[in-house]
Amino acid sequence: MLLFQKRFLAGLVDGSITLTFRQWETPRVRPGGRYRCHPIGVLEVDDLRRIRVGEISESDSRKAGFESRGHLLVYLGQWSGGLLDDGREIFRVELHHAGDGDRVDSALQADLSSDDLDEIRSRLEKLDARSEKPWTRRFMKLIEAHPRLAASKLAAKVGEETMPFKARVVKLKKLGLTQSFEVGYEISPRGRVYLDRVGRGRRKR
Repeated sequence: MLLFQKRFLAGLVDGSITLTFRQWETPRVRPGGRYRCHPIGVLEVDDLRRIRVGEISESDSRKAGFESRGHLLVYLGQWSGGLLDDGREIFRVELHHAGDGDRVDSALQADLSSDDLDEIRSRLEKLDARSEKPWTRRFMKLIEAHPRLAASKLAAKVGEETMPFKARVVKLKKLGLTQSFEVGYEISPRGRVYLDRVGRGRRKR
C-alpha cells in the first residue's frame, strides 16, 4: 500500500501528480508494481531510483504536487525533524493512477435513506438464505472488531477455510459494506452506518 495525504489524492487521479519522494531505508515498492491507495484505487510504479536531495528539481517538485522545491523540502523535513541536507539520499518514485482496482464507489456513501437500508438488508438476507446458516452480520461484526487482520486469521476465528471466507467477504464488498487492504479488511463508511442503524440488533425470526 502507498499512503498519501488527502490533499494529494485528486492530483494522483487526474494525472497532475506523477512523482513522490520517500525517506525509506530500503525500497518498499518496485517498478511495475501495483499498490492500493485508499480511497482512490490503485497506483502503478513506473520508476524507482535513489537520489540525493540536491538533485530534486523545481519541475519534479511540481510533479509531486508542490508549488516549489522549497515547499517540497519543508514537507520532507516534517518527517525528519528539520530540513534535509542536499547530500541526504531519498527515493524518487514515478507513478500513475492505474484505475479503481476492486474499489466499490458506494462504500464511501454514508448518507443512507430508509430505502437504502431496506435494500441492503434485503440483499444480505438473500445471501444468508443461500447458506446453511446466516453469516453476513457475523462476518461484518468480525471485521469491525478486527480491522486489517489477515484473512487467514479472520477465517480461523469463524472456523472457515481462507478461500471460502474471502469469497464471502467479496460479496459484502460488492454491496459496498467492506473495503479490502493489502492485509485484511475494514467496515466501510456505508457498512458502518448500516451496522449502527440496522445491523446490530437480533435477527427477526
